[in-house]
Amino acid sequence: MLRAIRGFTLIETLVSIAIFVILVMVVSQTSFTIVRQARAYRENTTVSGLADQYIEIARNLPYSQIGTLSGNPHGNLPDQPNATNVTFNLNTYQIYYVVNYIDDPADGTILAGTDPTPNDYKQLKLYIKNTATGFTSTFLSNISPKGLENLSSGGALNIKVFDAVGQPIPNATINITNTSLTPNINLTRTSDANGNWTEVGLPDSANSYHLVVTKNGYSTDRTYAISGQNPNPTKPDGTISNGQVTQISFSIDQLSNLLFNTLDQTCSAISAVGLQVRGSKLIGTPSVVKFDNSYTSNGAGQVSLNNIEWDNYTPALSTISYMIYGSSPIQQISLLPNTTQQFTLILGPHTSNSLLVIVKDASTGNPIEGASVLLNKGNSPINTKLTGGSIWAQQDWSGGSGQTTFSDMTKYDQDDGNINTTDTPTALRLRHSGLSYASSGFLVSSTFDTGTASSSYTTLNWQPTSQDPTTLLKFQIATSNSTSTWNFLGPDGTVNTYYSVPGTTINSSNNGNRFVRYKVYLSTTNSSKTPVLTSLSLNYVPGCFTPGQVMFPGLQTGSDYGVGVSMSGFQTETINNLNINGYNVLNVLLGH
Repeated sequence: MLRAIRGFTLIETLVSIAIFVILVMVVSQTSFTIVRQARAYRENTTVSGLADQYIEIARNLPYSQIGTLSGNPHGNLPDQPNATNVTFNLNTYQIYYVVNYIDDPADGTILAGTDPTPNDYKQLKLYIKNTATGFTSTFLSNISPKGLENLSSGGALNIKVFDAVGQPIPNATINITNTSLTPNINLTRTSDANGNWTEVGLPDSANSYHLVVTKNGYSTDRTYAISGQNPNPTKPDGTISNGQVTQISFSIDQLSNLLFNTLDQTCSAISAVGLQVRGSKLIGTPSVVKFDNSYTSNGAGQVSLNNIEWDNYTPALSTISYMIYGSSPIQQISLLPNTTQQFTLILGPHTSNSLLVIVKDASTGNPIEGASVLLNKGNSPINTKLTGGSIWAQQDWSGGSGQTTFSDMTKYDQDDGNINTTDTPTALRLRHSGLSYASSGFLVSSTFDTGTASSSYTTLNWQPTSQDPTTLLKFQIATSNSTSTWNFLGPDGTVNTYYSVPGTTINSSNNGNRFVRYKVYLSTTNSSKTPVLTSLSLNYVPGCFTPGQVMFPGLQTGSDYGVGVSMSGFQTETINNLNINGYNVLNVLLGH
């Protein structure tokens, strides 16, 4: 009898292979997991064993010798710059310590003046770093002296770190060095949640503790040694006296960017212009500034200063073939933390003698556009010019809504019904019912006419610059050459972002338009709090004119010049007997 002989079909074969592959993968993954867990267990065992060993080494030292090679307190234990390398189970580890004195509040503190001997005990931190993986394990132990506290000498250093508006900065890195002592001191500490750090038990030493405070993305503040270049530092290197507390404060904040544009009077870029940029912060008296650097504009007529700290920056020309015919903003820029701002310099040919006249409102300090400036020599008029460029400002909304075109400075176009404009003192707030405020609201300004379709918009500022943390104040800007079409945009040129930091540069997509509006948004997460807007100012430049400024070049040397400044709605000012010699700047304040 014949039997039918059957083989595997192709599908059966593929299914079998797939099952086999899955089984192999499962077994391999299981084996890999087991091996990985075994390695992790062996690593943990190794590190724990090393920790026990090296903590015990420290504990067996005499209490007075428990310290690090360059630390406070000083001792023979390795610190990070002098780490010990140990090879164990085919792995290499770096081992180092950090030792701090602890001023325990249980018996008072030196800061409160209730504990003259604040070195209550030492806190030992052990670091074990696997050099292959970079993973660092930390261990902590407190070590007390046998008997009474062990402070025969030394003082305390109390460090406070805060930002530009006085708010504490946590997690700032504090480096404390002293190279006049033997051994040298080199400590790295971190500010606490309140921006503070207290280092106790430092040896007595005069003007030799150098401190540097910084944080990633923030500016740097430091003390300065007394030197020939800086004989009177505003913040000299610290002095520690036995039994005394030395307090030093530092101010750091987020870094900003500043872009200088060097243009001619037709708004064309000028390259290869030398600029000397000087800040106003002093590190020594009477006139040692923190920032004073030289730059040259690139092919696009720009000088870019990135990651610099907040300050008032003033540019000066070091290229003798040009002189400044005007700037926007005027003369100097107040750079705020965490912003990107622009400074435009309008340059012209250099003449031996010249006069730049700057006209401002005496009550607000804002530049005045359209003021008539008459220059005389002797009794003869020479030239009359009008100031160009200005700031559109509003600081009163009590007139209410319904004004489409800006004419009454107390009115605006519309709001959503959740805005209060009538409470005193005059400001913009959320509508309230009793003590409860609306959660959000917005207001749209009237249309402001800059007078030309070649206007450019530079910066947006408002007061107050800071709000309650539970509230938010933000803006969008719309510009157009038609008074019927408005697209409100934020600092990235889209509808999705908002101006929330005063002094931020207005996105260039708004330029080239005659009409402008702003939209302000107010919100709160606390019904008992409201954001507050007391004033708003928008800096713009019609064409390439400079706000509130006129230049008279090509003058003669002499003391018989006079200037008369007039503007509708303001008092006329006359300045006589001006001495013209070289490049001269005259500030004129007009009162109402």
